[in-house]
Amino acid sequence: MTEIKAAMNRRQFICKTAAFSIGSLLGLNSFSRSSACYASANEPEISLIIDDIGFSSSRLDMFLELEMVMTFAVLPRLPMSLLLAEEIHSLGYEIMLHQPMEPTDTDVDPGPGAVFVGDEGDMIASILEENLSEFPYAVGINNHMGSRFTQCRREMTDVISVLKDKGLFFVDSLTSNRSTGDCIAKSLDVASARRNIFLDNVLEAPVIMKQLEKLKKCAISNGSAIGIGHPFPETAKAIRAFKNDLADSGVRMVKMSEMISG
Repeated sequence: MTEIKAAMNRRQFICKTAAFSIGSLLGLNSFSRSSACYASANEPEISLIIDDIGFSSSRLDMFLELEMVMTFAVLPRLPMSLLLAEEIHSLGYEIMLHQPMEPTDTDVDPGPGAVFVGDEGDMIASILEENLSEFPYAVGINNHMGSRFTQCRREMTDVISVLKDKGLFFVDSLTSNRSTGDCIAKSLDVASARRNIFLDNVLEAPVIMKQLEKLKKCAISNGSAIGIGHPFPETAKAIRAFKNDLADSGVRMVKMSEMISG
């Protein structure tokens, strides 16, 4: 995998952080929910999360223009993070903190505001507190990268404990199939869920559309499903087509908080 360099331009960083996040687990994965997360008994539900917000207003606008229910996961401590989060919130969309966590590949920089394996509990809590202070209306967090960090029980317990204190939920992006996040959240009685589908592991609108169709089938089979995408034009184009496809499908789009607490 190509290394992410500190000096790469904005588009390269978005592309390569997204590629890292989705590289280890492609396609469909099982959906695991805590006792606080149940699907609607009447209609299958889909939640869409758009990760890596914080770099570009134009890339965000592509998704806001869809006028579709979705949740935006905002990276902390970037020059545009606060401004874009305020815009998203003002328009009534839901926001999560996209918390950077240490990946397995030590050459890859997860970005500012990251937590690392070996960090003491007080440091992890302090970093999360500072990151969340940018977005006081955040309803939960999901991990950015974190293929190494999410495997570590002690460190993930420190993260989930902060969320418990603040009444926030955790969505496991599942960048590692050995992640402990959902299990720890359950043990601490914190609402949690795991993503089912990464939408844009291949940056071609027809392929992304097929991933969205898989997501819909997953929701119909299981009652609910979570898809994670990234702020690419190809992803926005596919979601626009998917919106029309959902019109008579009986599948309902919901905010992440609605799915996880319903």
